[in-house]
Amino acid sequence: MIKKCVLILCLLFITESLPQQDNQIMVTDFATMLSALDQGKNLNVVVHYGKCRLMIDSLEEKSPDVTGGMKIEEFEYFPANTIRNPKGYIATSKTVLISHSRYGYVWNYIKFRFYENGEVEINARYIDPLTLETKMNETFHGALSDKTTDRGVHLFLK
Repeated sequence: MIKKCVLILCLLFITESLPQQDNQIMVTDFATMLSALDQGKNLNVVVHYGKCRLMIDSLEEKSPDVTGGMKIEEFEYFPANTIRNPKGYIATSKTVLISHSRYGYVWNYIKFRFYENGEVEINARYIDPLTLETKMNETFHGALSDKTTDRGVHLFLK
């Protein structure tokens, strides 16, 4: 009996010390995203910028083959026609100080608009922390990906 208890305790200890699988669920539509945020759940966004359209000064440019991501910690939801917006959307943004090879220290500002039709607009800017001058301003257009099609923007419910 004691041997069985020791064996069970050892097995419990071993399974608890193993790395846990990250149980993430892919979110593929606006309604599920909004519902998750309304429930206070954690969402992460990962962007494959090379799969998105890049607009700089109203001209389409080749998108860099870069990947970025962030946690959605703050957000606002604007239903259609609440602020003269024809489509409802969820807005979220984040700013972090980075050291850039060309610009030195800059604020890296990223803003997302997740539209109710699945489209996503991403605005990325580098802003001088002293003068607040915008050093770079790029807008990417993508869409929520599903399990079979990479449209550039991936949402994960954790």
